[in-house]
Amino acid sequence: MNLRRTLTAAGAALLALTAAAAPAVAAPAPSAAPPSGTASLASVLAADGDTFDRNWYDFDIVDQAVAAVLAAKPDSPVAVLADGTVPLTAFLPNDRAFQLLALDLTHRWQPTEERVLTSLAGAVGIDAIEQVLLYHVVPGATIDSGTALRSDDVVLTTAQGATFRVDVLSKRLALVRLVDQDRNDLDPFLVKSKLDLNKGNVQIAHGISAVLRPQNL
Repeated sequence: MNLRRTLTAAGAALLALTAAAAPAVAAPAPSAAPPSGTASLASVLAADGDTFDRNWYDFDIVDQAVAAVLAAKPDSPVAVLADGTVPLTAFLPNDRAFQLLALDLTHRWQPTEERVLTSLAGAVGIDAIEQVLLYHVVPGATIDSGTALRSDDVVLTTAQGATFRVDVLSKRLALVRLVDQDRNDLDPFLVKSKLDLNKGNVQIAHGISAVLRPQNL
């Protein structure tokens, strides 16, 4: 399933998403001139060929999860990831993060990325996967890593509607935790080697170490 083709076909459907959710507490202004590039995050997600692989520290499961949602629900708001003119910030769990989520929800260790996604879809359904994906998108704001490090205790409203809080533990070490709505599990951290993906464009992303949870899963 090719994410780029699927997203391009559905991309214009729900661009009003960005007007529906704004940061609950405004993030600090970026330190440099605002980005102007219009490359979409869809192109970042699909950069390695729209396939599962054996690298657990890239974003194939996010890529394929978005494609699965749009195949089932062509008008899903996740299509906004294809329109590079719409400012947003995505926090992308790596494949290992989803493997650990599947273990938590199903109590089974899945050995391949494809089986992880199949397991999650079977456990919670496509609607729940859609909600989880939207919870990782902050519309209307291009939050680069420098801005994130100045955003201690800022609360951001996501495209899903729920919020999470930015907890800057160390500016020097770029140690940032995202506090989600599930109080019973470990919160994700920004992955220092995966910051500012798609930098220079109005859609930007940061890798995170676990899946954000919009509720107690």
